[in-house]
Amino acid sequence: MKSDKISEAVVRRLPVYLRFLNDLNRREIATVSSQELGQRLDLNPAQIRKDLAYFGDFGRKGIGYDVPYLIEKIRHILKLDQPINVALVGAGNLGHALSNYNAYLKDTMKITAVFDSYQPKVGTKINTLTVQPMDELANTVREQGIRIGIITVPDQEAQNVADILIESGIEAILNFAPVILKTPSEVRVHAADFTTDLQSLAYYLHEGKEEEVDGQ
Repeated sequence: MKSDKISEAVVRRLPVYLRFLNDLNRREIATVSSQELGQRLDLNPAQIRKDLAYFGDFGRKGIGYDVPYLIEKIRHILKLDQPINVALVGAGNLGHALSNYNAYLKDTMKITAVFDSYQPKVGTKINTLTVQPMDELANTVREQGIRIGIITVPDQEAQNVADILIESGIEAILNFAPVILKTPSEVRVHAADFTTDLQSLAYYLHEGKEEEVDGQ
């Protein structure tokens, strides 16, 4: 791997490549070119080659990329070739949905513990996981070697939950609460803001469409 700092944009594209490569592998397609990847993913082939070149020389000129080999390499780069346990805080509707989806994942990264501060939810089951009280979070994180936390609590509770996760040893957070979290620089935070993403889509709607419908 090159010593240059890898940009976040490159890291975020790697799972996109991996998802498409896994689909090719399921269809027993053994090789793929950067041109084919670019066409299917609507990306510049030169950008794909540059992204992958940050981590090594994986392609062969005139042949392209060996699909199973590239899957193995990207999984290694993303650390998906090792177990990664995830804790989820907030057993509401979104927390349930994420935990239910977790049951169908055939990957090494899984939600292995769910927590909530609302007593009636504690002890209930989400598939194979039992919702635990918040006072068990620190011990569970240590016992399971959990390194990533997911926050699906109301916005007014999010910062407190983040603080508890960080104090317990969490290294990265996926935050679904619509707030900006204050965290130490060594803790990576990614925001998953459904409302912002949905509202930004409105910008791309064709102007006058509503008026046309009303005028029919």
